Amino acid sequence: KYLAYLQILRSPSRLFHGCNRLLTSRIISYYDSVNQCEKELPKYFNFASDVLDEWLQLEKDGRRPANPAFWWVNDEGEEVKWSFEELGFLSRKTANILSEACGLQRGDRVLAVLPRVPEWWLLSIACIRAGIVFIPGTSQLTAKDILYRLQASKAKCIITNDTLAPAVESILPDCQFLKAKLIVAKGNRDGCCLSFISTRNEDPMLIYFTSGSTGSPKMVVQSHSSYGIGFATSSRYWMNLTPSDIMWNTSDTGWVKAAWSSIFAPWISGSCVFVHNMPQFKPTIIAETLSRYPITIFCTAPTAYRMLVQHDVSSYKFMTLKHCLSGGEPLNPEVMEKWKIQTGLDIYEGYGQTETVTICANMKGMKIKPGSLGKAVPPYNVRIIDDHGAVLPKGEEGNIAIQVQPSRPFCMFSEYLDNPEKTAACMTGNFYVTGDRGIMDEEGYVWFVGRSDDIINSAGYRIGPFEVESALIQHPAVSESAVVSSPDPIRGEVVKAFVVLAPAFASHDPEKLTRDLQQHVKKVTAPYKYPRKVEFVQSLPKTATGKIQRKVLRNKEWGKA
Repeated sequence: KYLAYLQILRSPSRLFHGCNRLLTSRIISYYDSVNQCEKELPKYFNFASDVLDEWLQLEKDGRRPANPAFWWVNDEGEEVKWSFEELGFLSRKTANILSEACGLQRGDRVLAVLPRVPEWWLLSIACIRAGIVFIPGTSQLTAKDILYRLQASKAKCIITNDTLAPAVESILPDCQFLKAKLIVAKGNRDGCCLSFISTRNEDPMLIYFTSGSTGSPKMVVQSHSSYGIGFATSSRYWMNLTPSDIMWNTSDTGWVKAAWSSIFAPWISGSCVFVHNMPQFKPTIIAETLSRYPITIFCTAPTAYRMLVQHDVSSYKFMTLKHCLSGGEPLNPEVMEKWKIQTGLDIYEGYGQTETVTICANMKGMKIKPGSLGKAVPPYNVRIIDDHGAVLPKGEEGNIAIQVQPSRPFCMFSEYLDNPEKTAACMTGNFYVTGDRGIMDEEGYVWFVGRSDDIINSAGYRIGPFEVESALIQHPAVSESAVVSSPDPIRGEVVKAFVVLAPAFASHDPEKLTRDLQQHVKKVTAPYKYPRKVEFVQSLPKTATGKIQRKVLRNKEWGKA
């Protein structure tokens, strides 16, 4: 079947009244004990049936506060609220559409390229229920990006909306594995519900594409247990979530932080997931939303906190906000201090990767050391090692690593799909090496130093230089280029391109040429990857074998010798 329409019921907004009964925490306690290695990992596990449906039953029994499970708003005044019961019912109907209308089976892969719409959450849970592997993609992807992901993943179905449908249409002839296209639309759809499908803890649940310093993005496979259970401890002790909390995480649906903090961590604790579908980030809208809605837990990127403190939020009253979180990039101590002055609240920073759950965090009750990533989160044993896998003394810089031998933590990625060389390359001795450099102090706090590769982390967006260089070289003005990170007061770092011009363009106006190249990259690849800085040079530093030395250019940008 080529085309189907996903028309789901958006329940009208309604009131959820308080409940004075004793809160239960047996669900989060059980899975936290699995993380703490106090209980065995269950052989079979499915987040939808083993977590969400358990909260549904507790909700029915009156043993959970009557907060919604999901609360969505947008700038047009629309509002959607679902209880766990409604979330269960609608996700089952959605799973039925995937299995019947689209002909998908357990183990099939689905690429979802959608903005922050309620259907994204239904689709993610529906895929988990049906044992279908969910592959999120940001709505900023171009047709070329989407084509690569469809071909590499061999996805049998793509889900998007009317806005992105033309881009998908343009590349369909080259997608030999695609069986169905699903367009999200509002409305109702009748039909039976999919029955429960049993999934083993190691069965694949999610695939995320993550940028590397060389080559195209890699496919990171996460299992049902790795993300489904692996966030229990950080949900409880870093995010400080309870069934009565309402958590707002601002991440785009295409990024792994949306899975972390808009699905698994809040819902394993029975909390409400709050979503504001903002077309773009604006400090005023963020501040007004925190003032207007009873949000208790707030999570956003350091770039957003920098913009908020520059805007100065001291005049706003965040009456219900009690806990603030950050991750995705290093957080400046100065920003933490200003946020504390303006709001009276600390920011608890956490650290992890697409390949892991939360590796380190500043957990509730811990002394916060501004600029630190915090301490290791169970079940991870975090160490600083040298390039040969030997553990380094406290205070000495090395590679941030997680011990995986003799026992590999269950909450690690399964593999880089179809790339055994890359999977093996991230292991050194008994450790998984994150690719980040750091220091561990005498108290066990980890301090981030920098990336050991060329990845650019701009406002939480991971950007591989190869992707940008590949886009630039398609422009006739570019003879060759090198892309590195460059410091930026707002985004932390941005993409900078050093460009050697083709002879025919040497006399062109540099400012106009810069704009042309920026627009070109925005069209060829996802817009967030474009170089915000461009410098035209006569030549690029190279090794004796002709390899471009990005490190020389990066050190120049950051003022290193």
